[in-house]
Amino acid sequence: MTRSFALFIIGLAFGGGIGFVLAAANGVTLDGHVHVGGRPLDHSDVNGDSRIGHDHYEMLDLAGSNAPTLEIQVKADPVDGWNLHVMTTGFAFSPVNAGRAHVPGEGHAHVHVNGRKIARLYGPWMHIGALPEGRAEIRVTLNANDHRLLSVDGVPVEARVLLGQ
Repeated sequence: MTRSFALFIIGLAFGGGIGFVLAAANGVTLDGHVHVGGRPLDHSDVNGDSRIGHDHYEMLDLAGSNAPTLEIQVKADPVDGWNLHVMTTGFAFSPVNAGRAHVPGEGHAHVHVNGRKIARLYGPWMHIGALPEGRAEIRVTLNANDHRLLSVDGVPVEARVLLGQ
């Protein structure tokens, strides 16, 4: 029995290692997306349902008069980290419709630190933990329910704050 258990553990180790090597060789990362050329692939037609597919780089261009506005404030939290306040007009956070079809005037936000997406935001407030040493750029984008980046005349609806030196 001891030998069988040892062989089982060795098999798991080799199988897991081979799986990770194959995944990495095919562009699969641990962020839940398949990447090709540095950007995630579109997730269209997952399980035969194109409504749940999305491409983080596709934009939904809005007419200027119907475009939402976005401002952000980032303040040090009295205990630790930072508090992000997202202020919008012409836009309502709609967590129940995330991943569904676009509905004008609603969606969610994506929060990035130094160019790396750290969260989806379904409301106006968020706590951000410790930031990298030195300069840190907080960027927030407004996104449609189907995850497309909202834009006006090809310019993303986003706000940025630079913290640190």
